[in-house]
Amino acid sequence: MPSDNQPTPAGNTSERRDFFRIDDHIGLEIRRLPAASAHTGETAFEDDHLSSLKAEFRRLDQDVKSQLASLAERDRLLTSLIKSLNSKLDTLARIMAFEQNPLQQADWQDVTLSEGGLAFHSHTSDWVSGDRLAVRLTLPPELFQPQAVARVIDVTPAEHGGVTVHTEYEQIHDGDRQQIARHVMRWQIRQRQKG
Repeated sequence: MPSDNQPTPAGNTSERRDFFRIDDHIGLEIRRLPAASAHTGETAFEDDHLSSLKAEFRRLDQDVKSQLASLAERDRLLTSLIKSLNSKLDTLARIMAFEQNPLQQADWQDVTLSEGGLAFHSHTSDWVSGDRLAVRLTLPPELFQPQAVARVIDVTPAEHGGVTVHTEYEQIHDGDRQQIARHVMRWQIRQRQKG
């Protein structure tokens, strides 16, 4: 099983149909990748001076998770408390990161989102099937920021001008895919509660 730090292929076209899709309003940052490049998109959104700190944060997070597994066998109450504190720190870190680099109003848009890819509106029609792009999503209200490398699979004219760009994820870390899956599930629960 791949670790959270290794991107995995997204699967074939028939598997994409197995994912639940939602229409949502999210933060969306896009960086076009060179067509002939083997670029994985790993550094498309990274600040060089923060890369080592983020790697250390991921390592420490994995350490905590592995130690919690053994602690759970001895003390469930303490394990539950540490999990809550860890979640609280994760949330605080996301808030601080978002406040440091807030998205502009134009970065928020309506998309169709699933674990397998997303569709977004573009005012320009210079997208073609096969284009590769690095995407970073900001998923409210938790402010998770999963990243992926996506490939354009279709471009269709939009009703009110521009085009709708349909993509599938080519490379995505398991942890990022899980964040999207949890976001989709929570969105569906909220919609049921409204109705």
